[in-house]
Amino acid sequence: MAENTAGKVEKLIAPTVTGMGYDLWDVRFIKEGASWYLRIFIDKDGGVDINDCTDVSHAVDPILDEADPIDKAYYLEVCSPGLERELTRPEHFAKMQGREIAVHLYRPVADKRDFLGTLVDFDGGIKLLTDGEEVYLEKGAFSSVKLNDIEI
Repeated sequence: MAENTAGKVEKLIAPTVTGMGYDLWDVRFIKEGASWYLRIFIDKDGGVDINDCTDVSHAVDPILDEADPIDKAYYLEVCSPGLERELTRPEHFAKMQGREIAVHLYRPVADKRDFLGTLVDFDGGIKLLTDGEEVYLEKGAFSSVKLNDIEI
């Protein structure tokens, strides 16, 4: 299977970003309107600020210029995943275990599409403690999962 653009970029920049002391939270290559955006999400203990984003942008820009993994014009954005960060990878779920998350489902389960609760476990599916009960949401059932508390 061919590797997607975001995956190629992630492999190229990960050593530099982690070597600078940041977690590489996510890489996305998306089209918005007529423009393409390469978004690199970084994190560190205590959060990131504009100076961190600028430093990483300046560090990865020459790597991307040299490797030229993207065959179209795009805008490079380096940013924080934010307080209500989206959890998309197993390592995101592992890091946020015990924290409050908001889960939105493709189809209702027990007449609900939205669940709010404490992340207990993740094995592809989500075990969530909500209203004093454990709920298990099957892998592939959720369309988005976001951190729902403000303590990072």
